[in-house]
Amino acid sequence: MSEAQAAAAGVMSTVDILDRLIAFDTVSAKSNLALIDWVETFLRERGARVTRVADPDAPKAGLIAEIGPAGAGVMLSAHTDVVPVEGQAWSRDPFRLTREGSRLYGRGTTDMKGYLAAMLSAASRASGMALREPLKLSISWDEEVGCLGIAKMRDALAGATPLPRLCLVGEPTEMQVATGHKGKRAIRAVCHGEAGHSALAPWFVNALHLAAGLVQGVQALQAEYASKGARDPGYGVPYTTLHVGRVTGGTALNIVPDRAEVIFEFRHLAADAPESLMARIAAMAAEVEKAHPGGRIELEPMVSYPGLDTPADSAATGLVQRLAQVNGTTKVAFGTEAGTFDGLGIPTLVCGPGSMEGQGHKPDEYVEEAQLAACDAMLGRVLEELRGA
Repeated sequence: MSEAQAAAAGVMSTVDILDRLIAFDTVSAKSNLALIDWVETFLRERGARVTRVADPDAPKAGLIAEIGPAGAGVMLSAHTDVVPVEGQAWSRDPFRLTREGSRLYGRGTTDMKGYLAAMLSAASRASGMALREPLKLSISWDEEVGCLGIAKMRDALAGATPLPRLCLVGEPTEMQVATGHKGKRAIRAVCHGEAGHSALAPWFVNALHLAAGLVQGVQALQAEYASKGARDPGYGVPYTTLHVGRVTGGTALNIVPDRAEVIFEFRHLAADAPESLMARIAAMAAEVEKAHPGGRIELEPMVSYPGLDTPADSAATGLVQRLAQVNGTTKVAFGTEAGTFDGLGIPTLVCGPGSMEGQGHKPDEYVEEAQLAACDAMLGRVLEELRGA
């Protein structure tokens, strides 16, 4: 469909849709329901079959939509939430789309409302086409805080048979085809000791000493994986990583702390099973406990998501390279929802407009119009694929 035909048919452009989406403040800590209401109305007006998946614990929701005949088809996936703007030096209103030259500024333009806008524009075009296979959409929430929303959508996605023959997750890759990313687990370690006067400190178990031992254990595991662990040269850091992000504890200098917390994570290669790594962490924590009789460490899982490792020579990868009109593949350092779709048995790739390294999560976030145009062209080829053209 040409631009003139699209305008005559009332198809909204990607930039016009993006303008509407940026105006919704969907920082992860807030509700996304106003945006979801708008998107659901948009899709239903274009004949889509839409299922809303509500968050059982918060005023949030996601959507699963389908346009065209029943069948496998192709799924496009995006999340609605964005990272906060507080503490960042924005020179423009982050929740108003601003065009300057070839750039479109606003929170979420790159991560990842630009792709969501392109998805909706493609759905608008699809509504006027005779498709042989359906176009399917997955629109989630709370991706930025650990892929929480897609985990709550998993059962609904699994039950929407037949499963798509391909899923395209549109996180920003500068329209390169990404076949993989590491999986992640975040853990809170609560260290329990004994309170007492600091003048008698040797009589008590200092919770911060347990925390220090745990941090040293995490460092030792990281050194082992860095020197002897599995390797994947597709990543900038080619091995599984462990990282301590926060240590807290103690109330006053003259009180032996009876409680401390260590919050840490690991990001693992496909070759390193997360359960095996968790077992090693538990064993290491037990050794720290033995070194501090009377102390205790509780390991509490926080968030996790699976990694992605789609073979570069798979049929799905070849198809997406043709759709995106690129050669070669890449892997991304950040996590996505792609592993959830892959875990359902759906061949999944990551490909979308914008640069996470250049623009994602930064003040004055922007996306280049040329990137959105390239994405529109790719999704146009998806529609032609679904037409059987």
